Amino acid sequence: MSAIGTVSESAQTRVGLLDRRRIIADTDFNRWLVPPAALAIHLCIGMAYGFSVFWLPLSRALGHDKSIACPDMTLAQALFTTTCDWRISDLGWIYTLFFVLLGLSAATWGGWLERAGPRKAGVVAAFCWCGGMLIAAAGVVQHQLWIMWIGLGAIGGIGLGLGYISPVSTLIKWFPDRRGMATGMAIMGFGGGAMIGAPLANALMTAFRTPESAGVWQTFVAMACIYFVFMIGGAFGYRLPPPGWRPAGFVPQETAASTITSKHVHLHDAHKTKQFWLIWAVLCLNVSAGIGVIGMASPMLQEIFGGRLIGQPDVPFTALDATQGAAIAAIAAGFTGLLSLFNIGGRFFWASLSDAIGRKSTYFIFFALGIVLYASAPWLAHAGSKAMFVLAICIILSMYGGGFATVPAYLADIFGTQFVGAIHGRLLTAWSTAGIIGPVVVNYIREFEISAGVPRDAVYDVTLYVLSSFLVIGFLCNLAVKPLASKWFMSDEQVAALQPAAVHMDHHHAAPAAMSATVLLAWLAVGIPILWGVWVTLQSALALLG
Repeated sequence: MSAIGTVSESAQTRVGLLDRRRIIADTDFNRWLVPPAALAIHLCIGMAYGFSVFWLPLSRALGHDKSIACPDMTLAQALFTTTCDWRISDLGWIYTLFFVLLGLSAATWGGWLERAGPRKAGVVAAFCWCGGMLIAAAGVVQHQLWIMWIGLGAIGGIGLGLGYISPVSTLIKWFPDRRGMATGMAIMGFGGGAMIGAPLANALMTAFRTPESAGVWQTFVAMACIYFVFMIGGAFGYRLPPPGWRPAGFVPQETAASTITSKHVHLHDAHKTKQFWLIWAVLCLNVSAGIGVIGMASPMLQEIFGGRLIGQPDVPFTALDATQGAAIAAIAAGFTGLLSLFNIGGRFFWASLSDAIGRKSTYFIFFALGIVLYASAPWLAHAGSKAMFVLAICIILSMYGGGFATVPAYLADIFGTQFVGAIHGRLLTAWSTAGIIGPVVVNYIREFEISAGVPRDAVYDVTLYVLSSFLVIGFLCNLAVKPLASKWFMSDEQVAALQPAAVHMDHHHAAPAAMSATVLLAWLAVGIPILWGVWVTLQSALALLG
């Protein structure tokens, strides 16, 4: 017996700090510690949305007060030049790489994440995202754009993908009774990352700025260090529930007509079902429409309303002087801030609502209401109803964010929870596709309308009608989603074979009071930055729109 005990103890000590078996929680673990861990990671990687704050300073990295422009420089030359400042269009490719790599890495390594566990995935995400920022800082110092593309765009993009999907499966398993709310909280963090990171970056660049430096590389280093602490803390905060665990009093509701299953589909089979591709299309079309609005929000408001934004209804956009143009651009910036708040709030609101009315019904609202709002937006614009137009676009953006937050729970309802993180990772290729479709459709239609001589206050009419048609198709795809046939589900024995044995090395039985204090501190750690970001955004939006 002694020899057996020694072997058992030796086997446990060989389990690594990041091993999936090591983070199986005790039965008394408080599940409300997991959402702030997920938020800690998502709030950091969500800064991807806010990197545009660096483009203007970086476009003057050599000239400082004024860019050293090289008009004939090609993109290939821009990657290696040390004597010309970068163009914003050259830097913007980093943003494209972010979301292409996010989708590709989530799809490629989603299966590995399910095997390795969320802690290991979260740690890898932290090293990739923060390490990418440090590499980018070296690129700024050396004035080598290719280094920034590799550091931020490629390596950072991989960190985005792994960080984005790392909490999905874990949260859904901890909150089978509130799947939408749980994933909504985490994915809300991704939408809110720029709300915190952008003003933080501006403050740091101001502090580090000197006559010889824009303060960008120092800001990259500082933010990488701050984010690394938060992301590692989040990764080590992840725990997995014991096999078969359920919240007290929770009884799964499953009927023959329900799309919610208690069974599980293997990752290798999910993409073989028509339900996967229908939900893929649902997400792609919802995001294509929403991302099109995000991309044109500021110029759309300015071109549609022109002088009406500053109390001069007789002055169209094309007749504004420089002072008037600056004034309406400032108002449009406030409008963009409001949209970010609705994008963030919609992620939590709609995902939580889906727990009550169902995921399919929630998407029914997204598409039905969205069709009405997109189609009526041109009429509201021509009627001069600024308040109603702004409200319509804000609601549209709330449903854009809500679509991201609701889809993981939708997948869990259809395919079960065993591989939902990996299945979600593959589904995110719909996001990468939408990131191309939406902006391309919007930009090309706008340019065609302008070249055809359409007045600026009407150039978005056709665009909004086309985006509305996207939602019609999405509505039909969502309507076609049905429960899976029994042939797709794994047997109980197959599921049991996938469950890791717990190695209780990180756990202890904490007193209820101590656990409550830990939960409070965890939520304060992520809640205070969120509240600060909301306050800064509201101040900007209210001051500009007032």
